[in-house]
Amino acid sequence: MTQKQLAEYLGVHQTTYSDYELGRLNIPLRTLCSIADFYGVSTDYLLRRTSNPEPYERSFLANRPINMIKAICI
Repeated sequence: MTQKQLAEYLGVHQTTYSDYELGRLNIPLRTLCSIADFYGVSTDYLLRRTSNPEPYERSFLANRPINMIKAICI
């Protein structure tokens, strides 16, 4: 998978995706989740918070609007 191919999947320019990889831009939450879903791993694995790549079981929050999730996390 090239950066260009993954960028197209995510709906961003290749340079934007490259900036995500290089740490020049923060990855938006929805984009991070899309990358995790694409590779079939957890976001914690992508963020190096765990060495276990297995995704978690989807919770009741998975189908909630992002603003509700932010309110719960604060």
